[in-house]
Amino acid sequence: MTQEQPRRVSREEVRHMAELSRLAVTEEEERLFSRQFGDILAHMDLLSRVDTQGVEPLYSPLAHAAATRADEALRVRTRAEVLANSPEPNTEYFVVPRIV
Repeated sequence: MTQEQPRRVSREEVRHMAELSRLAVTEEEERLFSRQFGDILAHMDLLSRVDTQGVEPLYSPLAHAAATRADEALRVRTRAEVLANSPEPNTEYFVVPRIV
């Protein structure tokens, strides 16, 4: 069995990705991102070697029961209660500043 060499991301590739993303990177950032991208790819290679035969896909760790309620109109507040907190109280409507 041969050990694959980890994929390296060159500084030129980092520079190219930065250019495509319209980002400015310094030489120090090029070195840093080159190493970090290589680490990420090495980790992805490691994950791709995990045997997942017979493992059911997991879409979410939580059970999702539909949170529904009856679609019923309810009168929980009176007009006066709703309008009571209005900055300019009016017995019929909300009064808002004129914008045009």
